[in-house]
Order: sequence, then structure tokens, then C-alpha cells
Amino acid sequence: MRRRALKALIALFPLLLTVPVLADWQLDPGESRVEAAITQLNGATPQTHHHQVRDLEGDISPDGTLRLPLKLSQTDLLSRFNDLPPWVALLSNTPLVTLVGQMPPERLDALDINESLVETITFRVQNEMVSREESVPLRFTREGLNQVRVTHAEPMTLDGKTLMANTTVRTLLSMLGYQQIDDNVPITLNALLINR
Repeated sequence: MRRRALKALIALFPLLLTVPVLADWQLDPGESRVEAAITQLNGATPQTHHHQVRDLEGDISPDGTLRLPLKLSQTDLLSRFNDLPPWVALLSNTPLVTLVGQMPPERLDALDINESLVETITFRVQNEMVSREESVPLRFTREGLNQVRVTHAEPMTLDGKTLMANTTVRTLLSMLGYQQIDDNVPITLNALLINR
């Protein structure tokens, strides 16, 4: 009986080696951030201010769905206020927008260490008022066995009109003195995906 079980296990071993193992990748919040340069147009002269969205969280599911919710609490906007209205605290952990795209995880699994690939991902931007798509070329570089660095492959910008169309974002930017912003908001992405 034991011999049969052992033979069955030995027979299965080569089969197990040939079955591809798909990774479930997730962002490392401590190593994942976006910086944005917002140009304020409502003053005497345009002024550019730099802001950060840190602690990015998101993952790529085995079916390739990439979800990236962005919350108010991840921005540096709240730290610029002394006394915040209670409604802001209630909204701070509510996603302002969620980016949804497709990235086949097997493409990441196939990368050798120090190898890169550029993948253009079409994100659907979903929030209360706006649903649109944006194609973003991203560079994925394998830094270790379970680590892939994600940066932008080309200069990236957000649409200032889309930002101002979001009621919560517009209210916060107004509280910071932004009545009118440039239509182009350059952003810099530096994120780390880890294999769970």
C-alpha cells in the first residue's frame, strides 16, 4: 500500500514541475508612491506645487485584473490643514478613484532578474462622476525573485479637468487655494510589486 502511494507520488512529481505557477502580485505600500506636480493658475503668475500619493495598495489577480484604489488618506493634502471638518475624516479612507486594468501575471513571472518589459496598460478610471479609459505605458523590471519595480516608460500626465470633476478632490484643492489648475498634471510613478 505504501509502495503504491510512493509510486503515485513519484509519478506525479514530473507533472507538478511542468504545471506553470502563476504568481499573485501585490504592491508594497512602503515602496509605492506617485508624485504629482499641480500648476495653480488662479494667482498673478502660475505656480507649481508638488504633492504625493504614498502607500499605494493594489494587486494583480491570477486572472490578470489589476486594481489600484486611491484614497484621500494616502495623499499629503490632509497634513496641510490644522483643523479639518469631520466629513473629511469620514471620507479619508474612501477611495476617490479606482484604477482597473489588465496585466497578465505570467508576463511578470517570465522575467529574469534585471530584465525589463514595457507593457501598455489601459486603465479604466472609475469614480462618482467620471468613467474613462487611459492607456499608460509602464516599465516592469525584475529586481529579485519576488520583486518587480514599476515605473512609467514615458512621461505621464493626469487630466486636470478630470481631477476637478471629482467633487471631493475639487473641494480639497479649493481648500488648498487651487481654484483653477493646469489641464496637464505631470506625475512620476515608483512602485514595487511583490509576489505573495
